[in-house]
Amino acid sequence: MPDMLVKLYDLPEVEGRASYEQRTGVTIRRAIAPEKHVVSEWVGAHFGKGWVSECEVAFARSPITCLIAVENGKLLGFACYDATVKGFFGPTGVDEHERGRGIGKMLLLYALDYMKQDGYGYAVIGGAGPVDFYATTTGATVIEGSVPGVYKGMLS
Repeated sequence: MPDMLVKLYDLPEVEGRASYEQRTGVTIRRAIAPEKHVVSEWVGAHFGKGWVSECEVAFARSPITCLIAVENGKLLGFACYDATVKGFFGPTGVDEHERGRGIGKMLLLYALDYMKQDGYGYAVIGGAGPVDFYATTTGATVIEGSVPGVYKGMLS
């Protein structure tokens, strides 16, 4: 899967968090330290150990660079940035039973907005799986020759 480049200064308008929560009942926010074990276990159960490692790095940053989507006390999805390397978005995932509700899109856009607020002009979506989704949602473009990129020689 190739990496993709996003122009953070050219992101689409995103619905405000309060408006999104009121409309959908889903809260998207930064995770907090006491939730690390809950989020890590959930990520491991849904997406595997490799993503747990990246998620735990996001929890080690200050501020925490892991966002979560929660509804009625249930974790629905997550998105990290600055986990694998600085300037990278990902990993991200939504519970397979909750997909199609726009949760992944909002996690992506809010995380990219945080990156923009942190002073990044561009973000890299590392190992972008759904290339068409990222291109349509953010205008991201494939970085030619980016496979395997920073993941070259990674132990698994």
